[in-house]
Amino acid sequence: MSAIATIDAFIEGLPGEARRLAQGEWGITVAAEHAVGWPLDVGVRIEDGILRVQAFALGASDDINPWNFLHWNRGTRYIRFACTRAGDIWVHADLPVADVDERMLDRVLGLVVEGAVLARDTMQRMR
Repeated sequence: MSAIATIDAFIEGLPGEARRLAQGEWGITVAAEHAVGWPLDVGVRIEDGILRVQAFALGASDDINPWNFLHWNRGTRYIRFACTRAGDIWVHADLPVADVDERMLDRVLGLVVEGAVLARDTMQRMR
């Protein structure tokens, strides 16, 4: 089964809102009640032999020290936190398409969502 077919089948089986945006590109929305109060949009894309998964975790705020999230990268596997110049926090994962199977896709999507939710929860508890 091709990576695109694997991802199509996996995403179709997810609960909640999922959509195919283009060839090799999907969007998943995790409901607000599972994402610390507001929906979490996750993008999945295949380009140049790489599967990229990314999610917007937090908007820029004076309450956020982005360096704390970048420090978390030392303890993550497969995923990483990133900070835009404006201070927004994103969670990313990149895998070679050759490594994409249902198990690895489940793991990477789960880790990206878990990272974004953890970031949101941490900031909410600090306020």
